[in-house]
Amino acid sequence: MDESFIPYRRAASYLLHRLKEEGIALPVLGVICGSGLSGLSDTLEGKKLRVQYGDIPGFPAHCTVAGHKGEVVFGCLSGVPAMCFRGRFHSYEGHPMKTVVLPVYVMRCLAVKVVIVTNAAGGLNSNYKVGNVVCVSDHLAIPQLAGNNPLVGANDPELGPRFPATSNAYPISLRRCALNAAKELKFNFVEPHGTYCFVSGPMYESRAECRFLRSLGGDAVGMSTVPEIVAAHHCNMQILCLSLITNKVVMAGDEDESDHGAVANHAEVLEAVQQRAKQVQALVKKTVETIGRDILPSLPELPQVSLEIPVTSSTTIDTSDGRKSADMSTTALLGAGAMLVAAGAMLGMTLARQK
Repeated sequence: MDESFIPYRRAASYLLHRLKEEGIALPVLGVICGSGLSGLSDTLEGKKLRVQYGDIPGFPAHCTVAGHKGEVVFGCLSGVPAMCFRGRFHSYEGHPMKTVVLPVYVMRCLAVKVVIVTNAAGGLNSNYKVGNVVCVSDHLAIPQLAGNNPLVGANDPELGPRFPATSNAYPISLRRCALNAAKELKFNFVEPHGTYCFVSGPMYESRAECRFLRSLGGDAVGMSTVPEIVAAHHCNMQILCLSLITNKVVMAGDEDESDHGAVANHAEVLEAVQQRAKQVQALVKKTVETIGRDILPSLPELPQVSLEIPVTSSTTIDTSDGRKSADMSTTALLGAGAMLVAAGAMLGMTLARQK
């Protein structure tokens, strides 16, 4: 087994152990909460389990970005067994792509079928207003086209194929669930489709870059989400992506002095999220209710992913509670060193007797 396949299996094993201990059902739906949207987990019902990222083997100890809590919460969302990741990992924090998509692969190992990904994004489309929610129907990912892609490296055949298509990553059936939910709630701020542009960040885009992305057909822009979408689609999970427009990007050139000094900032993003948070929570909750009734019953079971990790001289093994124990390669090296010392001592004694 390639070493890159081990972290998500170890993390899933630990979470599975905790779920069994607490008597909580395995999730069939997962939610990744974007900036300021961690309150989605507060809508979970029934018996809940909270696990800090730092307690999960292989996970970074915490999220470094404001608005990302850094824990996973299990419970029921509109009657559907679910798990919510309160905060995500970004490549601009210095995480490799395999870490960015670690929550997605953990969900797949736990047999999650549907993933809802949320984010806060800048509006490229002039028709969008701050507070609109876009049902993403396509993406543009320049970092991934340049090779910064979570699927680069050894392919885990238990998760998905070597060369997955992405033209069908955003099923219209789930977008319809969101649109029907918005109609039922009388929300008039939900856009039926749009293209999300993924940029690496952490700086916000320049005016020229925004004009460039818009000219390519981009409607919204952000620093996350697409790696998770690609990983989830690779795993054959069904995906719904909701982008909350939190600011209008600055596109006007220097000749437009009326826009002089207009800049994007994270505080503006979090403020816009806070103003719309309750409605986004209601939208997700109602959407999940529809998914649970109309979509999940017809979805086939995903093939089981083996969580067994072969023990080799270079494999870190788990203790009974799922935490990491001593690295066997270090133990082997220490043992070999001790044997060499002993052999040297015996040789010295033999030579001394011969004198």
